[in-house]
Amino acid sequence: MNILHAHVRGRVQGVYFRGWTRGQAQRLGLSGWVRNLRDGRVEVLAQGDEAALRELEKLLRQGPSFSRVDDVAVLAVTEEGATPEGFHIAPTV
Repeated sequence: MNILHAHVRGRVQGVYFRGWTRGQAQRLGLSGWVRNLRDGRVEVLAQGDEAALRELEKLLRQGPSFSRVDDVAVLAVTEEGATPEGFHIAPTV
């Protein structure tokens, strides 16, 4: 399984970005989590098929209709590690 770890910057909090991301990840068959960061960014860690991860990255760059994505910083795309089953919204850190 491959892993995508990314930070999304812009108007991404208070616009249903986490719920939308969870829905997209579940639709793509990915596991992992999404959470708000205190500095206003959203962090995503997803695990699954490489093609599905690339699609999620593409979707993150667009965001839901009420968001504005300024940047998606991909921190890592690896083949190591494991995330919990399913995709959930994690607590803000």
